Amino acid sequence: MTKIAFACVGNAGRSQMATAFAERERDRRGFQIDIVTGGTDPAESVHDEVIEALQETGIDISDRTPRRITAEDVVDADYIVTMGCSVDQFRPDEWDGEHRVWSLDAVETREQRDEIERRVAELFDEIENRDAT
Repeated sequence: MTKIAFACVGNAGRSQMATAFAERERDRRGFQIDIVTGGTDPAESVHDEVIEALQETGIDISDRTPRRITAEDVVDADYIVTMGCSVDQFRPDEWDGEHRVWSLDAVETREQRDEIERRVAELFDEIENRDAT
């Protein structure tokens, strides 16, 4: 089974949005994909503006809590996607998956949301095409 990890610093914004979109994309496509998220320095709560921005797309993450990402979370991950943090802070030495850095051009939450949604769909397209060959 494919596993994707989404990480950012606080796990209160970008990685939470990416995880929510990945869960939705997984369900839409009927994929067997394990998804994990965390931050290198987790915040106390998910940002209110992120919850609101996702609710506008029909996704509710109001019950989620930021958490720390660990080497154990990603040791078997096929992909680690980082947004603003360094994979070296939590990646185990023996890890041999694919690392993606998503440097987001957008600053405003809703623009970030839209960019993340697009990137998640593109990642799932890649996974689908890889699995088809």
